[in-house]
Amino acid sequence: MTGPFVFRDGGLLYSLQHPSEENPEPFGRAAVGYFSGFNFTFDGSNDDFEEVGIPETEEEQRDVRSEAGDYEILFYGREPINDGEELLGVTQTPDGTDIMRSDPADPEREERPYFAGTQYGLAGSNPDCNQFVPTNEEETEGYLFTNWENSPGDVSRVPISQDEDGEWSADMENAMNLSNTESLRAHGGTRINCYGDLSPWGTMISAEENYAHPRVNMTDTVGDIVEAESGAGLVGAAHFWNRPNPGEISDAISTYAQYDHLEEDFSPQGSWALTGVEFLAYYLGSDQSDQVDDRNLRTSPIDDVYPNPYRYGYFVDFREPAAEEPEAVKYYVMGRAAWESPDVQGDQKTVYGCSDGDSKGIYKFVADDPIPEYDDPMDVTGTLYAPKITNDAANASEGGERKSPAYVNLEVEWLELGHATNAEVESWVAEYDDVTQVDYFEAHAETNWADDPAAALREADLEVIRNGNQNYVSNEDIVEWARQYEEHGPDGVDDELRRVPFLETRAAAKEIGASIEFNKAEGVDSVDDAGPGDYVYFGISEFNDALADDEGDVQMDRVDGGVVYRAELEDDYNVSTLKPVIVGPDFTDPASVADDALRNVDNVYAMRDGRVLCCEDGFGGPARSYPNDGLYVYEPESVGDTAEEAVEENEEGEENGKGEENETGGKGEENEEGEENGESGENETGGEDDGEN
Repeated sequence: MTGPFVFRDGGLLYSLQHPSEENPEPFGRAAVGYFSGFNFTFDGSNDDFEEVGIPETEEEQRDVRSEAGDYEILFYGREPINDGEELLGVTQTPDGTDIMRSDPADPEREERPYFAGTQYGLAGSNPDCNQFVPTNEEETEGYLFTNWENSPGDVSRVPISQDEDGEWSADMENAMNLSNTESLRAHGGTRINCYGDLSPWGTMISAEENYAHPRVNMTDTVGDIVEAESGAGLVGAAHFWNRPNPGEISDAISTYAQYDHLEEDFSPQGSWALTGVEFLAYYLGSDQSDQVDDRNLRTSPIDDVYPNPYRYGYFVDFREPAAEEPEAVKYYVMGRAAWESPDVQGDQKTVYGCSDGDSKGIYKFVADDPIPEYDDPMDVTGTLYAPKITNDAANASEGGERKSPAYVNLEVEWLELGHATNAEVESWVAEYDDVTQVDYFEAHAETNWADDPAAALREADLEVIRNGNQNYVSNEDIVEWARQYEEHGPDGVDDELRRVPFLETRAAAKEIGASIEFNKAEGVDSVDDAGPGDYVYFGISEFNDALADDEGDVQMDRVDGGVVYRAELEDDYNVSTLKPVIVGPDFTDPASVADDALRNVDNVYAMRDGRVLCCEDGFGGPARSYPNDGLYVYEPESVGDTAEEAVEENEEGEENGKGEENETGGKGEENEEGEENGESGENETGGEDDGEN
């Protein structure tokens, strides 16, 4: 249940993401649809709908269910568009070949060219964010921008319109894949487009959820690697970006641990998300000579065109959204992460973002001037910040037991990482545009790959594990940046090191002690044009791992079902206190609790009256008696000075903070998505499983 959007008249739209193919039509394919016959009202009554009960039968579990309105499909992924020359949500090579794995369900499988090898999900199968840009004053016509969470990724633009009866329809003849335009291809395209935001200046901002960016595993730091003089057990997926068959590195490490005296067997964080990287090379025009029948041989490295890792993991703004071809702008200056979503505030300068995955951050960017006032978006200039949790209560226990996150506010100090212009950061990124898979061998192996590719690959892998990938920003540069930062401050580092916090945001933040401990920070939103006194909501899908271990700034009780925090915007659009307003349930709770509570929150969407839509992407169980995700409506009533007061207001609040939601319970329209065992949000350590880290 992802990608909610509420139209001007209160109509509701969302993405039917990765449903089971065994569901009856029309719910067996990924799609985007709306609820016919239902509209939220914004007259203060907040009495819009009846709650739907839990799905008890298999028939109910295979249906999209609501007590208010019927879910109507607008369009499906992989629908033919552009006179059949393209498929919706599917990227193409420069010569117009669809980049997608073979799909056994495709009736034209034998006739349609396809690619063998690994891809991050079947192309056009994971619609996520939807943002509507109207083209008339009544807001009954316009363009629906949709993120496709694949690699290569895509953002589609589909004209939609509403008739006099309130029903919506899509004009598929004039739909387009923005990743196949020259504007976005010039940036290297996109990967894993997840959630996004409708900017105050009326454009879609898409977030790239590049899970393969970690330099280090979990709570480790680059300094740990340098001190240990080995990255065994410490290095993340980023080091293997330009390795031939990068998605196979974990299997290779297991072999090295058994036969090559590698210190330990481990899986680099984010390595599963290296799938699809070579498909990005094809998107950019690389030779596909290793494509034979249904196999991707990759017996030789890609040496002509290869994606630059520093071009992925950003917010992408589609300027001039109604133009024949919108202009794609990547905000490199806002930092590089596994962005789930951005949230631009009413000052049009302050942007909050969440990075999804294990041991990740929430970040803040503040532009020097309102972003739309820059004549050239590449001139956007500003400061990037990382969070530091400062209150002792976040890591204190009572009576030997950890505190529940339900009772503890998080006090945040924002650490300045650096100040730059968008053009400056892009120029640093461009320095790595010519790195290919051949460079992986030449920088790290003594054996000539052409003579013995297997031996050269083994040598290169072991060298990279021990000393890092020398083709990109080095471990030593990150540690030296942090040393100079601590000594001279963010403005006192050497000029050539200023790139570090923008290209290696997570690693740099960890190195200076920022609280990069959030697990699956999956949602951030506020009302449109939010100002001082309004709220920003942060959805943390799982409160575990680094948030519940014995180190760092946050050491609290584990709540696998996650937490939604609320922060009040201050006069300068800063937020300094995160208050828990929805908590639980835990995976150890019984179905009687978990069946009727928000778990594993994904997108959060603040409606104009202050209510918040909370989406789930949690794969049902454990704890649940059914496998479906749902949509909840959170209705805030009052704000206590402390988290404890908020809990006291909730008559159902449990002492351990697990189970029912704080304040009002957060239970509203629970549109059970019709997927019996659909795939879930991927995590950093286990790939496409049930979202548990």
